[in-house]
Amino acid sequence: MSRKKQGLIGVFDSGFGGLEILRYIVKKLPQYSYIYLGDSARAPYGARSQSTVLQFTRQAVDFLFKQGCYLVILACNTASSEALRKIQQEYLPKRYPKRRVLGVIIPAVEEAVLQTCNNRVGVIATDGTVRSGAFAKEIKKLDSAITVLSKACPLLVPIIEAGEHNSKIADLAVEKYLKSFLKQRVDVLVLGCTHYGLLEKKISNFLGKKVKLIVEGKIVADKLVGYLGRHPEIEKDLVKGGGIKFLTTDLADKFETLGSKFFGKKIKVSKVKLV
Repeated sequence: MSRKKQGLIGVFDSGFGGLEILRYIVKKLPQYSYIYLGDSARAPYGARSQSTVLQFTRQAVDFLFKQGCYLVILACNTASSEALRKIQQEYLPKRYPKRRVLGVIIPAVEEAVLQTCNNRVGVIATDGTVRSGAFAKEIKKLDSAITVLSKACPLLVPIIEAGEHNSKIADLAVEKYLKSFLKQRVDVLVLGCTHYGLLEKKISNFLGKKVKLIVEGKIVADKLVGYLGRHPEIEKDLVKGGGIKFLTTDLADKFETLGSKFFGKKIKVSKVKLV
């Protein structure tokens, strides 16, 4: 008897931000079937310990695999920096050796190294991502001459999750966190949290046109196209034309309202439990 072919692509984030990643992926690869999972009931992940982030991320990955996903994108920089390596090296070989989990940090790092002209790259991210040093480590691996200036921005995710990204408080937070980069002469700024895409225009207006912004959604989608091209053994098992299922661990109505802004059009969301 042949194995039932499921082959979905899962996209996971602690909240809404990964919907921007998914939006760009679907635009580039509309032929596949997707599940989006936002763990909004436990967001944000940025201030949590590494062990907690690993636990939550493993629960999410396990859930998505059981839903039929063969490939999962961690569209969360905190999960990518604090959980991805352990999941790839320890969890998958034991539990799901034929499944794959990818992150968002490496694609953004590669683009930042490519774009900088003066070798001064800024990174804004959550406390957890900055604490991990993941961006700086990966950038230095590619080019040790680059100076990396990282800034934790703990208020930005709560502001965005509350739907206040167009408010005066968002303007003040952007100014508070980014003014140091003007003095430090960075010419590239990595938006190292998927939520920050909603603040792209504000950030660009504040820093000016001389600073290039690395927005992960655009980069990750392009990199995924290349990844699937290099891995036909994975691509051949992916289901075509099955649409998108949106899931959250919090209130579905709330997630639909703000999530639709991230995704760019109205979405229908169901509530699930991970534990």
